[in-house]
Amino acid sequence: MKVMNKNLHIGRRTLKTAAAVILAMMLVSLYGATPSKMIFAMLGAMGVMEPTFKRSMEACLTQFVGMFFGATLGVLFLYLPLPWQLCVGIGIVLVITLYNVFGIRFSPTLPCLIIVIMSITPDIQPLAYAGGRLWDTTIGLLVGLIINVLILPYDNSMKVRKNIVYLEDEVIAFLEEMFDGDKKLPNTKKATKTIDAMAEQLDIFSEQWIPLRKKQNEKRLEILQECEGKARQLLARMEVLSRMKTPGRLNEENIKRLTLCGAKVTDTTIRDDVTEADIVTNYHVKQILNLRQALIEELEQFPVKGKKHKEINR
Repeated sequence: MKVMNKNLHIGRRTLKTAAAVILAMMLVSLYGATPSKMIFAMLGAMGVMEPTFKRSMEACLTQFVGMFFGATLGVLFLYLPLPWQLCVGIGIVLVITLYNVFGIRFSPTLPCLIIVIMSITPDIQPLAYAGGRLWDTTIGLLVGLIINVLILPYDNSMKVRKNIVYLEDEVIAFLEEMFDGDKKLPNTKKATKTIDAMAEQLDIFSEQWIPLRKKQNEKRLEILQECEGKARQLLARMEVLSRMKTPGRLNEENIKRLTLCGAKVTDTTIRDDVTEADIVTNYHVKQILNLRQALIEELEQFPVKGKKHKEINR
């Protein structure tokens, strides 16, 4: 079986997860190591390892509330004259249903697990066991949250920036294809995909909270949000061109600008009889080039430690 190199990548969050699990298990072992304590500490530490601070906090709260609900149901079932199979079934159905009703995207494994353990262990001390598992999980959650937020926090701003740089290149490729002389209009699929990926990464970046780089991240976020707005405008212009029946002819100004940007434009025929299609085409090409230039200028202000913005033809 062929294994791709990219699948062998071990990221920071993977290493942080392993460290958080080990530390959480070490902490709970200080007051008596048992498999149950270790498992719940491990699940808590892993459950909070989200890519952003906001999502980590949501995971922490959701897991804690879920555990509390599972422990409460487990205690309740022990005092009801019901077979354990029925208790497990009712408990799991209730947990999953509530997760769906409230749109909770995290796994309901923790509350379901505690319901199962308490239901199939009749000689357990319900309150003590429920309280202990809540404590074990809380330790895991806190350890995972601290490590995830304070140690090498996830920063995907460079991914957003790379998407913008790709878009700048795709704009030129789009215009090259449009004016290559074959009268076949290009589509905007690549540009749309790049902008969607950029927006997705930007949503993640906007939820970050990095205490040591707060001001720098605020500046980065402001720049990247401005870039997204310009990218959306640019895409709208490209879509107008891609939907024309036939492309108009470029004027001298746009031919010169495209050439300076490194575009290979083969259809450079200029005639005196200017048509409506020529006017529309040149207007949108000009706006596209202006927006691309604005993107380049925005990225030149992007703070990148130890790196310079790549040289881009203007």
